[in-house]
Amino acid sequence: MNLVRFEPWSIVDLLHRDFDRPTLRRYGRADGKNAVADWVPAIDIIERKDRFVVRADVPGVEPADIHVSMDGRVLSVAGERKAEDHSEVDGVQRFERVSGRFERRFTLPESADADGITAKSAHGILEISIPKQPELQARRITVEAA
Repeated sequence: MNLVRFEPWSIVDLLHRDFDRPTLRRYGRADGKNAVADWVPAIDIIERKDRFVVRADVPGVEPADIHVSMDGRVLSVAGERKAEDHSEVDGVQRFERVSGRFERRFTLPESADADGITAKSAHGILEISIPKQPELQARRITVEAA
């Protein structure tokens, strides 16, 4: 038997976000601070034996508009999805895809090797590969008689 968590207010939260989005873009957040990002891509982080893999859903974002950087142990992924030009057409229009800036930051473990990070984007998925530093092997030290 599978248990499913029921959150009756989640649909109300989604509606609030949809109603607030145009206001936040125009005037900033209600607390007086400007929003850091217009949207947030979904991200998977996978740890493998020899590396970490970060995959981000960034459909419609050109690879040239994606910036990946490492500062200390913090990996930053930022970019921008350009807004499409919508000409006036008779009939009903509905626009659900969000455009604008995004940014995500992650603190990586000490075993991450910042010098070997690679990133590639294909079919709307950004994949960042972060190799692990080789583990120091324990070694036995022989004790010589004096």
